[in-house]
Amino acid sequence: MSSLTALELARIQFGFTISFHIVFPAITIGLAAYLVVLEALWLSRKQPVYRDLYRFWSQVFAVNFAMGVVSGLVMAYQFGTNWSYFSEFAGSIVGPLLAYEVLTAFFLEAGFLGVMLFGWNKVGPGLHFVSTIMVSAGTLISATWILASNSWMHTPQGHEVVDGVAVPVDWWAVIFNPSFPYRLTHMTMAAFLATALFVAAAGAWHLLRGNQTSAVRKMYAMALGMVLVAAPVQVLVGDFHGLNTLEHQPAKIAAIEGHWENPPEGGTPLILVGIPDMERESTRYAVQVPNLGGLLLTHDWNGTFPGLKEFPPEDRPNSTIVFWTFRVMVGLGFLMVLLGICAGWTCWRGRLHESRALARFALLMGPSGVVAILAGWFTTEIGRQPWVVHGLMRTEDAVSDHSTLTMSASLALLVIVYIAVFGTGMRYMLRLVGRVPDAHPAPGEGDGEPDRNQRPARPLSAATADFDDSVDPPDR
Repeated sequence: MSSLTALELARIQFGFTISFHIVFPAITIGLAAYLVVLEALWLSRKQPVYRDLYRFWSQVFAVNFAMGVVSGLVMAYQFGTNWSYFSEFAGSIVGPLLAYEVLTAFFLEAGFLGVMLFGWNKVGPGLHFVSTIMVSAGTLISATWILASNSWMHTPQGHEVVDGVAVPVDWWAVIFNPSFPYRLTHMTMAAFLATALFVAAAGAWHLLRGNQTSAVRKMYAMALGMVLVAAPVQVLVGDFHGLNTLEHQPAKIAAIEGHWENPPEGGTPLILVGIPDMERESTRYAVQVPNLGGLLLTHDWNGTFPGLKEFPPEDRPNSTIVFWTFRVMVGLGFLMVLLGICAGWTCWRGRLHESRALARFALLMGPSGVVAILAGWFTTEIGRQPWVVHGLMRTEDAVSDHSTLTMSASLALLVIVYIAVFGTGMRYMLRLVGRVPDAHPAPGEGDGEPDRNQRPARPLSAATADFDDSVDPPDR
């Protein structure tokens, strides 16, 4: 780490912690919505399989929710410790938005989470269902405020810069900035897809081991059905998001496409693969399709968009990185579409639960939703560079005055702690998923809880599974 600057170490530290954190809220959003659907089906159809799946996935939700809360605390502290000049410049905008997230979303989740996790036999079915809905709504409201804040950093508006500080003058414009609707929709769909792929992989793992219970078959079919519907929608949303990014952050699009200059005859090609070289100002070994880049980004066969050479070198994002992170995201997206199509075809043939090839495909695609989210987040955030607030404040002006030694030590400590704590948590969550969903008695017929006299105070108390060490978790 000695060859890296304090700024680079601060960026690596933020990237490392956000990479851990973003996974948990994404799965929390998806699982909360899934639990709403399961409980609604249980209340309307009275089929025990939906109740059993609810109880099964609520344990996974509890562990995931707890890890999301813990990892989120570090993110908040970093704004003050590592990015104090950013906090000074944009704190009057970003601070209230994050406070609104706590007041409207976190309190809502905290208020109803206990009823949702522990009140299955202690409150009526109507109130319990309302609690599940409120928790799910809280996760979406949380995402709304977080993405409003982050989107303002990409497409700032509704402010004035007074004495070197961004001051809000129109909160409506601040919140509903130009990129916010597209990024919120794109991230929400990504959370639903990542969760569906996670659930489908769990079902596939059980099916491949011969666990053909009704709960396993049901969650497998529901998850693949969600992939079939959501993956093509996400591709469409991504197209709209790309058009919006081209309008407001054209340098980012040029870096993503490895596009340096337009051909003299018109019609920007699409570079499929290549190696962008920032020093030589070219993309080496480029494999390209004529005119397709312009067609995708302008919806015109002869369309063009600015190349990186049209921007000063100091204002260019690092194309070498975002070129490939974007292609990882898009490639996985099309594989998700393919998985959905294969699932639909197999279901139409009546072999959804018998096809081992489909189950293996679904199992392999299990982590793809999370990987795609990380790749998309890297593309978005690295593509904003060298700005921390686009057009207003450069990243190098936002970092705190820490030494390289200080940043190296804090980064090393975070890596050790995160791997130990969250590595253990994720392994525990996977072991929960590796269990076959149990049958639970209906409310009023038995509590289905370890101890009715116990009063759990933490979300993790909802996960009370005993494990057989002879059974491998589904990540093996």
